[in-house]
Amino acid sequence: MAAAHAPEQEQAPPAGGPPAGGRVQSLERAIALLNAVAASAPKGRPVAELAVECGLNRATAWRLLATLEHHAMVERDPLTNRYTIGSAVTTMAATAGIEGLIRRAHPVLERLCHQSGETANLAVAQRLGLTYVDEVTPPVVLTARWLGRQVPIHASSAGKALLAWLPAEEVEAMLSGPLAEFTETTRTDRGTLHDELAGIRTQGYSVSLGELEPQLNGVAAPVLDAWQRPVAVVSVWGPKDRVPESRFAELGTRARRAAEDIRDLIAPAAATAPAPGAAGVRGGGRTA
Repeated sequence: MAAAHAPEQEQAPPAGGPPAGGRVQSLERAIALLNAVAASAPKGRPVAELAVECGLNRATAWRLLATLEHHAMVERDPLTNRYTIGSAVTTMAATAGIEGLIRRAHPVLERLCHQSGETANLAVAQRLGLTYVDEVTPPVVLTARWLGRQVPIHASSAGKALLAWLPAEEVEAMLSGPLAEFTETTRTDRGTLHDELAGIRTQGYSVSLGELEPQLNGVAAPVLDAWQRPVAVVSVWGPKDRVPESRFAELGTRARRAAEDIRDLIAPAAATAPAPGAAGVRGGGRTA
């Protein structure tokens, strides 16, 4: 009878990282090429230049770049034969950026929830609209939970806070389709909505008077980068009896302070907004 073999145990990497002999040379060369391509943004570089910079012969560089291109890590312009960073890297960067944002912002949301007694959310803009990526709720939650899903950007306090700080052409693009009416107070007239956006920018926060769900009110404020562009939105909301209009000024001030705290925590990363793409999501719920 053959002797039974004990299962192999994975060994922890040595302190200080693996020795040079434990690294994969072809992978290191591919990473060097990827870094060189990234450094050449936005124009990109041809294979000959990348090979010289990375100390590789042209054939080796071409094979490695072809593999990276197959996995969407780089893209080759068929007209210029220049290589630029691919969509897979962009998606990774977006995910890492949003996860880092959530990690830093979560304690601020916890404080905002505790101070206001209501639900606090963090939202980011993505290709198809606005997505709520984190949430902190009070002990009693009286609304359906569906955090992580996108909401109409014109019918929520978070959406309007985002729109108010975007360039006019981006606002027009986001509002190019029909503005659906969810409740009697939903803004469906573009002129009225544009007037409200101007007031939001002056006021520093937005409000929703039951515009997405009739029983919910909310306020929101943007997290701005160094160029005053929104990279995220903080919102706080709750049932109308707990969040009446008389609390809007108080909650708006709290939301603004929370947004400023998050901005300070993620600076200088806030200088660049997370790229649209995949996002990490914590929890679940719907907001005003």
